[in-house]
Amino acid sequence: MSVDGAGGRSAHEGILRRQSAREPAARTYARALPIVPVRARGLTIEGADGRRYLDCLSGAGTLALGHNHPVVLEAIRQVLDSGAPLQVPGLATPVKDAFITELFRTLPPGLAGRARVRFCGPAGTDAVEAAFELVRAATGRTGMLAFTGAHHGTTSGAREASGDADEVRVARLPYPQDYRCPFGVGGERGAELAARWTETLLDDTESGVPRPAGMILEPVQAEGGVIPAPDGWMRRVREITAARSIPLIADEVQTGVGRTGRFWAVEHSGVVPDVMVMSKAIGGSLPLAVVVHRDDLDARRTGGHADTFRGNQLAMAAGAATLAHVRENRLAERAEILGARMLRELRSLGEEFPCVGDVRGRGLMIGVELVRPDAPSPAGSAPRSAAPELAAAVQRECLRRGLIVEPGGRHAGVVRLLPPLTITDEQANAVLDRLADAVAAVARGRLD
Repeated sequence: MSVDGAGGRSAHEGILRRQSAREPAARTYARALPIVPVRARGLTIEGADGRRYLDCLSGAGTLALGHNHPVVLEAIRQVLDSGAPLQVPGLATPVKDAFITELFRTLPPGLAGRARVRFCGPAGTDAVEAAFELVRAATGRTGMLAFTGAHHGTTSGAREASGDADEVRVARLPYPQDYRCPFGVGGERGAELAARWTETLLDDTESGVPRPAGMILEPVQAEGGVIPAPDGWMRRVREITAARSIPLIADEVQTGVGRTGRFWAVEHSGVVPDVMVMSKAIGGSLPLAVVVHRDDLDARRTGGHADTFRGNQLAMAAGAATLAHVRENRLAERAEILGARMLRELRSLGEEFPCVGDVRGRGLMIGVELVRPDAPSPAGSAPRSAAPELAAAVQRECLRRGLIVEPGGRHAGVVRLLPPLTITDEQANAVLDRLADAVAAVARGRLD
């Protein structure tokens, strides 16, 4: 398709018009990002209207290596040219064997030696459902523990464990954070109170919460507003669950494959979970999800989430190539260093603009929380109320400047950055400049 001149603009407008007429109101990304991508490479997307964008959404975190990385394309071509079957649910194939071998090379050492891998439906929410089924079958219990602000997917069980569930059959626990601490204190004291609350809930016979089948947590709450779990709290949670024979499920759907500065985000704390849920980047841009778990949790009678498309050979080939490239090129370490620099530079925005309440993250998972600067100052050190309208305005201003970002968080007041791990220093500077310019435009317009 040509993207030059009036013809490109006409195609762009026509495609968007037809999308609006044919697709439902639930097209969330399309409403906020009126783009018609026709080409992409690395960090860059080109639209049908000829405009170029720096993509810091990365397919909602699926593109660890960015768009159309050569090693991913070559892996896909090799499978296509080989004549191998593209879809073989549950059967052993050379492609599947290579993927599992590479996956096991990356696992935390305490899990790799006794792990089993379970393929399920192609989305992260399918893996969450499969993990719930696994621990329920292994323990004979049914309840689950999850955390406020969590997001584990959109299917029924995963949604119940997420913070925005309407009807909850899952016990909800406080997730520690500094900026909006549920106990109003933050820091180590806030994390300690969160751990104590968990311990009390489990040990109090009158708490109304029977011993659960498992606990699920995100090492960094992603959709919840880019909130890293304190390492010490993670270790306490591991001690609490292990002492009570409660399987710990780490949701690494968005945090995995080097995103946070370690190959798996649990490695920051040294915690070894009983179950790890993986999707997004492990498919190298193609749909793939797996559950990795301790061998003693294995139970033959589980299989309700053994989806038809769990044998996607192209995704396994692309995933193995991605895992190997991240590991061999030490891209997790690169994400840690570059992410720390980006966080330092973005925190200067908070010193300049009162509407920037907090800047936080881990590795190349970064969030900028917008607040209402003209709202009455809360008592004590409590932060001002979130400003989703400002976050949406920053997203629009970023798009005008050729930068794709996404709002998130409890009140959609956090502007999130998920650039590919292959982002260069020069590209990172461009992202920072465009984001700072967008925040400045919104802040000055608001204050004036």
